[in-house]
Amino acid sequence: MSSKKKPPLETLEAALGHVFADRSLLERALTHISFLDGPGRLASYQRLEFLGDRVLGLAVADMLYRAFPDDEEGAMSRRLSDLVRKETCAAVATDWGVGPHVKLGLGEAHSGGRKRVTTLGDVCEALIGGVFVDAGYDKARAVVEKAWRERLHAPVRPPSDAKTALQEWAQARALKAPTYRLVSRTGPDHNPRFVIAVDIETLTSAEGEGKSKRLAEQAAAAAFMAREGISLEGRHG
Repeated sequence: MSSKKKPPLETLEAALGHVFADRSLLERALTHISFLDGPGRLASYQRLEFLGDRVLGLAVADMLYRAFPDDEEGAMSRRLSDLVRKETCAAVATDWGVGPHVKLGLGEAHSGGRKRVTTLGDVCEALIGGVFVDAGYDKARAVVEKAWRERLHAPVRPPSDAKTALQEWAQARALKAPTYRLVSRTGPDHNPRFVIAVDIETLTSAEGEGKSKRLAEQAAAAAFMAREGISLEGRHG
C-alpha cells in the first residue's frame, strides 16, 4: 500500500484560483458516479459537468471574440472546438492536480480512472460548473481565463477525418454529437456492403455506403458535410 498522502483540497482550490464558500459543491464536482449507489447517484458530478460545459463554452467563446477580432465565425468555431474538447479539459484538470482528489468506485480506481481522459475532462467541467454555482459567472470566467489563457493561441488541431470534423462542427454549434445507425447490410460475408445513416438532432439525416461499418460511417459524415457546405475543417463553404 502506498504511503503517499492525498494533497489537501486547499491545494486544488489554489490551483483553480477559487476558494469555495460551499465546500459540498467542490466535493460533488470530484465524485464519479461509480462511487455512489442507489438514489444517491444524483450526488455525482454529472449535473455540474452539464452546467460547466456550457459555462466553459461561453467563457472561451468570449475570450476568442476578444483575442481574435479579425477572425471569421468559421475560424473561431474551429478554435472553440479545439479548446473545449475533452482532451483539452483533461489536460487542464491534470495541471490542476485533480487526479488524487477524484472519488471513484474500486473497479474504476483499479482500472486507472484517475488518469482517464474522459473522467478528467468531465471533472474539469464539473469544477467550472461548481464555481459558477458557488460564486457566479464572473468567478467561473476568471477560473477559465487563468487556465486557458496560454492555450488560446496554440495551433488548432486539424480534424483527422470526416467523422471528427462533423462532430466538432456540431459541438461548436451546441448540438448533440452525431449518432450513426445501420440502415442495411447486404452482400455475402466475404464482400459485405453497409449503409449507415448519420443523425444530428432535427437536421435531415445523410447516408453513406462502405465495405465496413467504419467506412460507411465516414461516408455518411462526408455526405452530411457536403450537403451542408461544411469543409473538412468545419467551415461553411
